[in-house]
Amino acid sequence: MNSSFDVTCRRCPRLAAFLDAVHLEEPTYYCRPVPPFGDPKARLLIVGLAPGMHGANRTGRPFTGDHAGILLYATLFKFGLASRPVSTAADDGLELIGARITNSVKCLPPENKPLPIEIKECNDFLRVELEVSGDARVILALGRIAHAAVLRACKLPSSGYRFAHAAEHALSDRFLMVDSYHCSRYNTQTRRLTTPMFEGVVGRARELAFAARAG
Repeated sequence: MNSSFDVTCRRCPRLAAFLDAVHLEEPTYYCRPVPPFGDPKARLLIVGLAPGMHGANRTGRPFTGDHAGILLYATLFKFGLASRPVSTAADDGLELIGARITNSVKCLPPENKPLPIEIKECNDFLRVELEVSGDARVILALGRIAHAAVLRACKLPSSGYRFAHAAEHALSDRFLMVDSYHCSRYNTQTRRLTTPMFEGVVGRARELAFAARAG
């Protein structure tokens, strides 16, 4: 694979069939693999899980139009990484500054739960994204699946890098990965992840990403 993204990809039969079914019910929805979004020269790469049914799968932009995006974009704006605090549509004019967002799995999975084989199949795209992200220095992994997907893309063993909120992992001379609980509705409503917790980890990731300029 020589491309970091393919809007026509249908390599996962279950996901392709599910997107077709959703599109029949919601013909105005995007219902295709969702591309990365943000600054092509980003210092910070944010990796999520997968498009949400009524969020990225509807709008065609990661974390846009659903609950998870509310906290994410407000926090990015607070730290000067987004031009606006609210993301509503792919054409709303919002821009990311020094940051880019992508997902471990580019297509909407049923019940927001991709199968291990689907995560593995889609990992080629993430691997190439990392390879072509020449300015990226810090990867913010939102959740265990993103954490594991980044390790796979970097060809590193999961046993050597334990996921924990706010954990920091040196993956190579180039990349540092920072872990966070996913900013999902479940995590925020149960207060497993609070706004101060999330702001703390995003602020730290930003600090590390831009401090690397001096390195």
